[in-house]
Amino acid sequence: MDSNDLEKERGITILSKCTSIMYDGNLINIVDTPGHADFGGEVERIMSMVDGVALIVDATEGPMTQTRFVLSKALKKGLKPLVVMNKADRSTSRPAQVESDLFDLFATLGATDDQMEYPLLYASAKQGWAQADIPAIGAAEVETPDASDSVVSARMKPLFDLILSHVPPPTHLNRTEPFSMLTVQIESDSYVGMLYLGRIQSGTLNVGDTLMALDAEGNECGGGKVKKIYSRIGMDRIEKDSAAAGEIVSVAGIKLTKGGGVNVSLVSVDGWGEEGPKPLETTPIDPPTISMFVYPNDAPFAGREGNKLTSQVIRDRIYKEAETNVALKVLPGPTSEALELRGRGVLHLGVLFETLRREGYELTIGPPKSHHQGPRTATRGMLEPIEACTINVREEYAGKVIEKLTMRKGEMHLYENGDPEEGWVKIEMDVPARGLIGYMAGEFKNDVHGEGTLNHYFKDYQPYKGAIDTGRNGTLISMANGETSAYAMAPLQARGVLFIHPQTNVYPGMVIGECSKSQDLYVNPCQKKQLTNIRAAGADEKIVIASPRIMTLEESMAYMADDELIEVTPKSVRLRKSILDPEKRRRMGGNKVG
Repeated sequence: MDSNDLEKERGITILSKCTSIMYDGNLINIVDTPGHADFGGEVERIMSMVDGVALIVDATEGPMTQTRFVLSKALKKGLKPLVVMNKADRSTSRPAQVESDLFDLFATLGATDDQMEYPLLYASAKQGWAQADIPAIGAAEVETPDASDSVVSARMKPLFDLILSHVPPPTHLNRTEPFSMLTVQIESDSYVGMLYLGRIQSGTLNVGDTLMALDAEGNECGGGKVKKIYSRIGMDRIEKDSAAAGEIVSVAGIKLTKGGGVNVSLVSVDGWGEEGPKPLETTPIDPPTISMFVYPNDAPFAGREGNKLTSQVIRDRIYKEAETNVALKVLPGPTSEALELRGRGVLHLGVLFETLRREGYELTIGPPKSHHQGPRTATRGMLEPIEACTINVREEYAGKVIEKLTMRKGEMHLYENGDPEEGWVKIEMDVPARGLIGYMAGEFKNDVHGEGTLNHYFKDYQPYKGAIDTGRNGTLISMANGETSAYAMAPLQARGVLFIHPQTNVYPGMVIGECSKSQDLYVNPCQKKQLTNIRAAGADEKIVIASPRIMTLEESMAYMADDELIEVTPKSVRLRKSILDPEKRRRMGGNKVG
């Protein structure tokens, strides 16, 4: 169901997806949500569409941090979960330990007695079977690539039967009342225009009906006549003439005023009596944890690679995104051309910037900052967001990780040894959100030599923990404008780690590497070798340039210092100093890392 290009590349779910299947005369709606806390807004906005939750857990890895995040939202909503232990056919599966971990997780999240009585199935999605008994290791390893749909459906019958018996039907949705639906997602179709997706909460809907749109305060924000009604069966989109309460549909033909989007109530014009229609209740959205400033691209290479450059074009696109991305908050910036974006994490905002650059936008982004809550007063100090982190690493690397996160004001409250033969440990720590910025992207990978995972989610706001010294080294800054050469870059390798290849265009103030010392260093990477009779071309020695450290957009966002910006274009991601002129920067005291 993950059809977005970024989802396919990263192997994660970013947007919530909806579909449905027919089983034994019943229509079962299925909503797939992201697991990462950075995309928690996608989870919160679809809560109004579901009556139950199927928790899918790996039979080897057990419940992860993202499992905790999504499950906590479902339990707070009062949903009754059922648990499916997937990949139970693997020889590495440990169902008894995973069951114990699940019980502890439910208890930690404050599940009610009714929610704790969850049914459990063992399954293999790859092989297409589900059963109530623990499978014998290796006994179920029967490949069924050529099995028909009916055979696979029969082997998954225990799961479908459990859904019908455990998840309550939407009997509270009345089909005799006037039509109402809460929009949770907006899609664009080149043929019919905008499509508004949601679950019908009451009444019936027919093509040609006239609807009115209400915002969260009950004010009218648009409307129109229904032109098309679509639903999804499996992977196919089906056009319908009518739909009734309980169905998840996409409606075309509605026009909303500027500012209208997700969490808008679509209601019938008539049939509400003297009081008139009321907006449907929405699920509260967790507050943002980081903020970043966005500016038009003012670097020397501006306009070379993109075609959408002006602040007005960027502003319109970001405000349009905020209409559908419920976890994104947009505020005016310090200048007329700047915007402040607040989101759930570096990954959340990084996906937005990556989408913009692929659409042809050029922009400049500032360093991510932790979003503090409220000013410091005489009776209360400033509050900052705290992230609950779960780290799984090999025992020999655990000390380094604990040391680094403790320096970033982290507090450890669990150190658990896993299988002694494998040598893995589990660590749980509470770390300020600003303490994770700059650590997760590259430093953590180096500390654990690629053998470890760090998952986190927003926990709560706590008093400000104090300043954090990240210990980042200085940078190598270009003082020349032109194309870099291997001749000039070879001696720079002794000064630090390079970020670029030879034959890369650079400009003064552009960061081209990390210095081995704490201070920034201006260098000339464009110097050419003079070909004279003394320096003959035939006397050249072989120049060896080590592979540079190429950073992705998210890694650059996590790495950048307070006095740096990132130039984002469709073809390049360039790290630069906010003040490009070296003399002006020295006068302002910018010779050290910000």
